[in-house]
Amino acid sequence: MSKTLYDKIFDTHAVRTDADGTTLLYIDRHLLNEVTSPQAFESLRHERRAVWRPGANLAVADHNVPTTARNLGIVDSISRIQVEALHQNCERNGITHYGMEDTRQGIVHVVAPERGITLPGMTIVCGDSHTSTHGALGALAFGIGTSEIEHVLATQTLITRRSRTMRVTVNGILPVGCSAKDVALAVIGALGTAGATGYAIEFAGPVVRALSMEGRMTLCNMSIEAGARAGLIAVDDTTIDYCRTRDDAPRGAARERSVGAWRALRSDDDAHFDAERTLDVSMLSPQVTWGTSPEMVVGIDGCVPDPASMDDPGRRASWQRALEYMDLRASTPIEAIAIDKVFIGSCTNGRLEDLRAAADVLRAAGGRVASNVRLALAVPGSQQVKREAEALGLHEVFINAGFEWRDSGCSMCLAMNADRLEAGERVASTSNRNFEGRQGAGGRSHLLSPAMAAAAALAGRFVDVRKIAGVTGDQ
Repeated sequence: MSKTLYDKIFDTHAVRTDADGTTLLYIDRHLLNEVTSPQAFESLRHERRAVWRPGANLAVADHNVPTTARNLGIVDSISRIQVEALHQNCERNGITHYGMEDTRQGIVHVVAPERGITLPGMTIVCGDSHTSTHGALGALAFGIGTSEIEHVLATQTLITRRSRTMRVTVNGILPVGCSAKDVALAVIGALGTAGATGYAIEFAGPVVRALSMEGRMTLCNMSIEAGARAGLIAVDDTTIDYCRTRDDAPRGAARERSVGAWRALRSDDDAHFDAERTLDVSMLSPQVTWGTSPEMVVGIDGCVPDPASMDDPGRRASWQRALEYMDLRASTPIEAIAIDKVFIGSCTNGRLEDLRAAADVLRAAGGRVASNVRLALAVPGSQQVKREAEALGLHEVFINAGFEWRDSGCSMCLAMNADRLEAGERVASTSNRNFEGRQGAGGRSHLLSPAMAAAAALAGRFVDVRKIAGVTGDQ
């Protein structure tokens, strides 16, 4: 019987399935962070249960860690307690832990793939919704809650149910000036934030196959913003070449055996999907969100939409509320919106490719961050990414342009550390969510690609990166 990639991975990890569809699923990798794990460890201690398979777990402090002056420690007491608790819990239970001072530290969804801890065909869970990132390597990866974290720690299994499957085929040729982030935002804009609820999305088509592994991670990372349970991409040579170079991936004969199995991780040609969606990106322009949900997105050459144009009263009210929160007026050109801060980083766009794309814009345009931009941050997704970027001299490009070059961490993606927005501040952000207060109480977030964020930093407002000489090949 023909199967989708999702079904192949799910079926090979199903320990038991009851008549009602409830399944006990074996979990290959369990990723932990300092925010969602403390209660699970405390409950284990209370019940006098041990961690079943410590070696299958990896913990990384990322949400609360400072991205500057780490030698001074964490100022916020709650953040400090959470980071310290993660270290203590891992030490007690024999779990590998990349703490704040570890050279391997970073955002867990950047660290695990770059180390080779994420591998094709695995089931991977983490107490973080953007675990879907790992699906770029042909893994079944998704976020779980606190009680589920405890269950995985104690049994290395999870009680779950099979998701429906959706294939999103991206056709055309991605235009110059556009990236995986623009594709992700366009997909979310087309599907809506609930359009994939209950589904696991498999991304397919020539545009997806042409993406680098970093770009694929961006796409799968954002699948959750369309409501999906997970995002996946079939294994191909791009996947295998990436995995071959990872420090903790299989080596020698074990690697060659693995590669043989990995090549089968694709949907069968005649596999049935519960839903099919197609998107042609040939005419796509760089995307910028205008509202308080990733689905509220338009091209840089567009305008803020008018809620009055919406027939659905619920969406009309939602759009109106978004305009009020964002302090925007309908029909305002996106390029007329000025910004206060810029954030390049996060598990969506904190990899080397992302930093290089932003640096290329800064080099091509010349000049410095606009005077109205109060802060521009470049935050590598891991300390390894930071070292690689510095070896290429990218840090000098950022610093010379007026950016602050930081240590790795979640940073301004969410208001759980010192990097945050103040009320009323507007940010050009490469992160994944633009919800009310996501990056700081009262803060206003616009999502876009690293190249677009760099262009906005120099202009002090949103600007079409395709207009910058040298970026698109223009002279």
